[in-house]
Amino acid sequence: MVSLFTLLGGLGLFLIGMQVLTEGLRALAGESLRRLLIRFTRSPYSGAATGAISTAIIQSSSATTVTAVGFVGAGLLTFQQALGVIFGANIGTTITGWVVALIGFKLDITVFVFPLIFLGAMLKLFASGKLKQVGWCIAGFSMLFIGIDALQQGMSAYEDLVTPSVFPDDTLIGRLQLVGIGVLITIVTQSSSAGVATALAALSVGAISFPQAAAMVIGMDVGTTFTAAIAALGGSPAMRRTGYAHVIYNVLTGVLALILLTPFTALFSNWLAFEVAGDAQIALVAFHSTFNILGVMAVIGFTSQFARLIMKIVPDQTDNLTLALDKKLLPDEVAAVDAAMGSSRRIAMASFSSLSKSLGPDHTSAVTGLQAIETALSTLTDFTTQIHAPHGSTANIRLQSTIHAQDHLVRLLRRSAQLNTLAYSLGDQRLGGHVAALRDLLLEIEKEGVSAEYVSIAQDLVTKFRAEREAHRMRAFEDLAEGSISSTSAVMTSNAMRWLHRSAYHVWRIALHLENAVSLNPASVTMADERLIESEELTS
Repeated sequence: MVSLFTLLGGLGLFLIGMQVLTEGLRALAGESLRRLLIRFTRSPYSGAATGAISTAIIQSSSATTVTAVGFVGAGLLTFQQALGVIFGANIGTTITGWVVALIGFKLDITVFVFPLIFLGAMLKLFASGKLKQVGWCIAGFSMLFIGIDALQQGMSAYEDLVTPSVFPDDTLIGRLQLVGIGVLITIVTQSSSAGVATALAALSVGAISFPQAAAMVIGMDVGTTFTAAIAALGGSPAMRRTGYAHVIYNVLTGVLALILLTPFTALFSNWLAFEVAGDAQIALVAFHSTFNILGVMAVIGFTSQFARLIMKIVPDQTDNLTLALDKKLLPDEVAAVDAAMGSSRRIAMASFSSLSKSLGPDHTSAVTGLQAIETALSTLTDFTTQIHAPHGSTANIRLQSTIHAQDHLVRLLRRSAQLNTLAYSLGDQRLGGHVAALRDLLLEIEKEGVSAEYVSIAQDLVTKFRAEREAHRMRAFEDLAEGSISSTSAVMTSNAMRWLHRSAYHVWRIALHLENAVSLNPASVTMADERLIESEELTS
């Protein structure tokens, strides 16, 4: 009974160590990971490479996958590019097995582990900044090896009781049963790395043979998709597509691995003595990496076809401006900010499209789609208020920019609602050039998307409108004094020019903040700064 408790305790320590290590690594590499993925994911091939590297760095395929989902929702990556990241994450997650096999079982480092845990704890408690997270990483990394040592001790007590003969035979049916056992282990532990570590520990004491351990590892690879499948249920289209893609891809890779198991065992049986625990462990992690690499190589050339299959299973809801907002992204503030920013861009494009149509040649068409935009903004605001990003972090700065953009979208919506009463005044020939200039800007942004170039053009247009607003007001009063226009006409055309200026101002600020939110190095803009700019602009 004591040995069983030791075994379970070792597994628990390993799981906690993985969690602590992942948290520390994610805190250290969070924004760097984001920059890496955005900068180098240009195709499924580069996506696979960055996905593998990112997962190896942060030791969590789930974190990499969630980040990719956030990018798809934000429009930073296409679903096809994100698939490459998902494929690569499967390769990166095999690194843990190599660490366990090469260090955890090869070297007796338990003497150094406890001092390392003490060092990590002291850094976490008393250090600041990045050093605090380094301490968390050290503590988590050390706990892994305490867990591995306990796993070995617990397993060794059953060395004579649990032998390969206890497990299903090495036949096709037996291997399928072992795959099922691997799936169950991963579902229970919620960690394929912990499952692989358990298989390595069992292999080290001869409780299972190499083919049996390999079949279980295949099942663990398939079982790791269980979390993704559950997360996909009721999620956004991007989340469901990612979850289903993960499941289907891993099942296909598992089938490939089963086919490869017999030739792999035969090929390496003469080189590695599987009866020697260390050699068998190296062979097991090599097999794990090999079938994952070959799985990526087999499917990467058919990524577009695979993407089309998944998109047929989960069709896009093109009329939903907030389809990327999934509350399951909220625990990851970086992915949540990406999703909020992506929805802000979609709502902005819908607002610009609606406004540009109403500024057409006849100047009489009502602004359409305002109710849908208002509903989407309400949903977006509700989602955004639930995002909590650490003060001073890049995610916090990007979140602030997203909130500023939303604020201006709400106010542009109000301006758009006023347009119906201003349609006649905007038809005044003296305003024709200004109306056309704003409409052209909106059409260009619709066509090309928000960019630094259009932020600059919008700012220039606001500067021009600010000067013209006062000049137009003075001319209207002169015409009124001469009796060439009525007082009503003078007031209405002045209001129309003011409307153009303020609408252009909101378009400028929306574009500016959306461009800042997607930047790799966003500039910090406080609410006080924003209000000061607005006060100087609109009251001058």
